[in-house]
Amino acid sequence: MCFLNGKCLIAMPGMQDDRFEQSVVYVCAHTDEGAMGLVVNRPIKDLTFAALLAQLKMEPPADCGRPPVLAGGPVDIIRGFVLHSPDYTGTATLAMTGLASLTVTTDIIRDISEGKGPEKYLIALGHVGWSAGQLENEIKENAWLPVNASGDLLYTLPFEKRWAFALQKMGIDPSRLSAEQGKA
Repeated sequence: MCFLNGKCLIAMPGMQDDRFEQSVVYVCAHTDEGAMGLVVNRPIKDLTFAALLAQLKMEPPADCGRPPVLAGGPVDIIRGFVLHSPDYTGTATLAMTGLASLTVTTDIIRDISEGKGPEKYLIALGHVGWSAGQLENEIKENAWLPVNASGDLLYTLPFEKRWAFALQKMGIDPSRLSAEQGKA
């Protein structure tokens, strides 16, 4: 079996679940038991970083910046995840690839607010989860297209451009895709 750890998944136009329309998901873990990932292109419009700090009972510094908070997926939406560059390590950091590590403690949020966090990061609430064999079946049904992750795709590009960029990395023109699929 080919595991997709460290890859991104592009939601195809035929995706049956509207929650994932034009989503890009970074696969954090993929084993025989299932998979877990984070949507990397869906900012939560009405949740600011300062509001998140307040919810965590942390005092926001005057210049803590305005990093967006993403909707990481529909599973466990009150749980926070920080996908970040490997230059930061904490007690609960899982090193995944040369591009990304994952930390799930509030320590990293505090460090980000104080300017001591990782160089590049995404803050997400919730995640995407698949049971054993579910992701493989969805790929066979043309719901997802795997693509190599890149720093641009994860951290740099504006969120609204990530889906089209991921497709273009595969040599696919997004305007030529159709939700209809044929049978040969």
